[in-house]
Amino acid sequence: MLSSITHFLRVGVSGCQGSSRSMATIISGNKTSKLVRERLRTEVDKMRTEVSGFRPSLLVLQVGHRDDSNLYISTKLKAAAEIGIDAKHVRLPRTATQDDVLQSILSINEDESVHGLIVQLPLDSVNQINTELITNSVSPDKDVDGLSCINAGKLSRGDLNDCFIPCTPNGCMELIRQTGMTVEGKHAVVIGRSKIVGAPMHDLLLWKHATVTTCHSKTPDLPEQVSRADILVVGAGRAEMVRGEWIKEGAVVIDCGINHVPDETKASGKRVVGDVHFASANQRAGFITPVPGGVGPMTVAMLMQNTVQSAKRFLLWRKMSQ
Repeated sequence: MLSSITHFLRVGVSGCQGSSRSMATIISGNKTSKLVRERLRTEVDKMRTEVSGFRPSLLVLQVGHRDDSNLYISTKLKAAAEIGIDAKHVRLPRTATQDDVLQSILSINEDESVHGLIVQLPLDSVNQINTELITNSVSPDKDVDGLSCINAGKLSRGDLNDCFIPCTPNGCMELIRQTGMTVEGKHAVVIGRSKIVGAPMHDLLLWKHATVTTCHSKTPDLPEQVSRADILVVGAGRAEMVRGEWIKEGAVVIDCGINHVPDETKASGKRVVGDVHFASANQRAGFITPVPGGVGPMTVAMLMQNTVQSAKRFLLWRKMSQ
């Protein structure tokens, strides 16, 4: 599978690498996520054949009606439908209290027909709600976002086969695998330490036997740190902050950033860029993800993968309990 995906990604990529390489190979998240979804659809079909009428189930719980959240949820529901996952969307009003949200989560935790539960963030409520409390109230067995303290703790200890891995870092690892580079023994640099991307990305790379440096807003020598990276993952939330001249020649560059910058040539008056200055990084890196079309599609694909994995665990548990 790996060799076929790698070949698939490299066919038709602009900037062919010759003796005087001038451009990096683009790691397409769109193409890779499509292949992941196709694999998952086959797995779901097999599950439905083996257990008549069974379908993996995902529930998205939303508080409020933010437009950006609605868009993200729509993308998730569409991906689930394509794979054969039974996805439901439950929306609570903006007037929902913390207790209202907790009661909804506890009810879903007890519902055996739901295999994956995600709480769409940020919570859009007129009331004060502790997001950390809400996240940790999701059953670890259904926490397909991988954000609860139990799943995060298992990841930090290296228990990769006994936890749900957060979707964006897991997607980044899949993109790194497609380059053919072996993570073991490489020097990886992660810029950003968020609970959703940076911190779990560090853990994943570490337990795949890379030497990992995590940089953040207080790192004084960022260009020097970046220049050492065989693998660079950037999730800092600052538009085009990483410059091409910082990057080690031939490095794998994974850009998790989504930023909007002014652009008068666009009808909207703005365009989407990552945290890496693509034009200059493209001249130095060996492989690089585009923005958009890189990490974003992989995040959704890994959410679907976690949901299918949860459904498989449920079927195994049910079989053992009989």
